[in-house]
Amino acid sequence: MALLDLDPGVVATARGLAAKAAEPVVAIAKAHTTVAVERATLRLAGITGADSTHRAGDVPWVNRVIDTVREHCGLEHGVALPAFHALKEHNLGTLTELAEATAAGQVRFTVPTGRDRTRAEKAARTAIARGVKTVDKNKAQREKLVAKWGDPAQRPWIYLIVATGDIDEDVVQAQNAARAGADIIAVIRSTGQSLLDYVPEGATHHGFAGTYATQENFRIMRAALDEVSKEVGRYVRLTNYASGLCMPEIAVLAGLQRLDMMLNDSMYGILFRDINPIRTFVDQRFSRQVHARAGIIINTGEDNYLTTADAVDAAHTVTVSQLLNEHFAHEAGLPDHLLGLGHAFEINPKVPESFRLELAHALLARELFPDAPLKWMPPTKHMTGDVFNGYLLDGFFNLAGVLTGQSILLVGMMTEAVVTPFLSDRDLALANVRYVLNAAGGLAEDFRPAPDGFIVKRAHQVLGEAVDLLERIVDDGLLNAIADGTFGLMKRPADGGKGADGVVEKADGYCNPASELLESGLLEVGA
Repeated sequence: MALLDLDPGVVATARGLAAKAAEPVVAIAKAHTTVAVERATLRLAGITGADSTHRAGDVPWVNRVIDTVREHCGLEHGVALPAFHALKEHNLGTLTELAEATAAGQVRFTVPTGRDRTRAEKAARTAIARGVKTVDKNKAQREKLVAKWGDPAQRPWIYLIVATGDIDEDVVQAQNAARAGADIIAVIRSTGQSLLDYVPEGATHHGFAGTYATQENFRIMRAALDEVSKEVGRYVRLTNYASGLCMPEIAVLAGLQRLDMMLNDSMYGILFRDINPIRTFVDQRFSRQVHARAGIIINTGEDNYLTTADAVDAAHTVTVSQLLNEHFAHEAGLPDHLLGLGHAFEINPKVPESFRLELAHALLARELFPDAPLKWMPPTKHMTGDVFNGYLLDGFFNLAGVLTGQSILLVGMMTEAVVTPFLSDRDLALANVRYVLNAAGGLAEDFRPAPDGFIVKRAHQVLGEAVDLLERIVDDGLLNAIADGTFGLMKRPADGGKGADGVVEKADGYCNPASELLESGLLEVGA
């Protein structure tokens, strides 16, 4: 039920402006590829493993192949043609064998032409289609298990983070969290992994404030959550992070291992990890195509803006980012029911009427995106170390989530800004959520802001400011707006940032069967 009486014309204008602002960036993304997109393509085609003999330590085979192809013939035509042409020319059975021969200096990559090109393209398409078929099977398996075990009985779903650095210890914490009521387990990544231009291999048992995202770690945790899902009688979802320099690869690995949600914002890496804007927009488009195919819910990162900018003054920038994220997602084929737009309870509690302001902002997001599984993020910026005050603030956050119909509620920790949470901290935090859901789970049906009251007027004000900002972005260009510090006060020029050297402009005749299969939604019969 609409509570804010938003003007449909203003809402349509906002969406139209967001589309105009995004169009030039989409065009750039379509005209370029990146080393990460090409690595993701080979991962779909089946390459696995790492070169343990390299002097720098384990280097994934996919990196060795991509780097060598780029050195020999460039990536302007994509990696699929030279890789599968070399596979045939050297009579090798798998891409991993090709990688080993590449490391030994036995392969010279070239871009094939004529019948050789046709043959290589067909072989690449067949191999990649097998990977996409695995993604499809995992999506179907998820749907089967949800039907068998059921979804959580209530909304919002309860989302809890584990982050020990040791995947085996993560399993223990994740299963206990599910038993205590968590519906979604997020395994936060080791600090700095987003800046690695490779994905580590294997199970890992050390990390820094988090656990490395690897294909094997994904497999281990998904199996553990399947086990506890059967025990608790509901499907427990698994979340990780498709962001940073390996965004497309991690998206593919998530699809191959049946993850359910992935952090995947269009601008987070640009703003908060100083990753090149062009690299990020190219990578996020491919990754969202993968997520759409896999049925994975993405979580965007607007909550982070409010940790650097003021949550009242910059509220409209969150709305603008949500509208941009929506357009980028739709353009990549991601439907509303997989679009977990983010926002947060980050207003300074000392601000008069701060709770009413939070309700206005949360309701605005809910009504602008009625079919999106909105992710509601807890207070962090104004958690002072006073655990009693923090516990109270988290209670108000939980209540706001219930009152405004949020879909996913990330459990807040009263020890935020003090320590990495202990199991006992998580238990108390879950108890806070359970109390609010049990005591006020249906309160939304009785919540009716006054038509001309504070909450409604504030929501209209934020939407109006968002439209004004979108008009300026359309005039100046989105990349210029990012460079000027429009979002989160971070200034990131289009020609700066990490990973810029991994961006490649596509040549005529560029070939990537993965993109073609993902965009068409088709799969070759018998692949």
